[in-house]
Amino acid sequence: MSSATKTLELLAYFSPTRPEIGLSQFCRLAKRDKATTYRHLQALENAGFVEQNPLTKHYRLGPALLQLAQTREITVPRKSGTEDALRHLADATGETTHVGVLSGTTLYALASCESPRHSTRVIIDIQTFPLHATASGLCALAFGPDGLIEVAKADLRRFTSHTVKTPQELEAAVQATRRTGFAQSAGSLEQDVYSLATPIYDQTGLYAGSVSVACVATRFTPDSAQTSKLHLMTASREISRNWGGGVPADLERTWQQAMSQSHELEPTA
Repeated sequence: MSSATKTLELLAYFSPTRPEIGLSQFCRLAKRDKATTYRHLQALENAGFVEQNPLTKHYRLGPALLQLAQTREITVPRKSGTEDALRHLADATGETTHVGVLSGTTLYALASCESPRHSTRVIIDIQTFPLHATASGLCALAFGPDGLIEVAKADLRRFTSHTVKTPQELEAAVQATRRTGFAQSAGSLEQDVYSLATPIYDQTGLYAGSVSVACVATRFTPDSAQTSKLHLMTASREISRNWGGGVPADLERTWQQAMSQSHELEPTA
């Protein structure tokens, strides 16, 4: 089982910015010796999960994954249920929007939409969201399964000077998310990116993912935050409905209370 896990873990190193990977690069990325890495790649190639570019001899994702991806989307339609909501959210906020889906203890990037309103915008180019360092991850910790926070506490990697440093800081961030219904990340993964996120629910009635607005830090203001929160609630409701679920009534009340309080704190003319 351990060997199978290590073999499949190699697939996670592929990305849109790294579509092909050579054997030596795989060894560096996975921190494994060449013989072991080659054996794992051979197993993936035999299963059709990777193939070699005949010109470069580098490895790329194989055709078997296409069938698996199509089967997954047909039987558990996730990505198609986000597209309209993400586009509307991007249009309303003028920022990049994205959805992450929870599987086990990992929050995977599922879909994103960039607004053309600004030439400088956030690009989502990661495969998984660190639970402790992103608004999407904080949503998973606040509204997801019990025990997930212990997983996050075990890996408090520092990405910027604003990344939470201690389990106590993480607990405080999660409590703030539960208290308002909105998760916020202020430069904790990338110094110049601020994000807001809300949870998504599926047919089980449980947390299934997060929808987020990722904003260039210089454009993040109290007004833009309010706009993002307003439209994030709509996106969360729409995607949850498309996934066969619905936003819990207690979260709806939390949102309304948080939005009312923020309006009360606004200075009057």
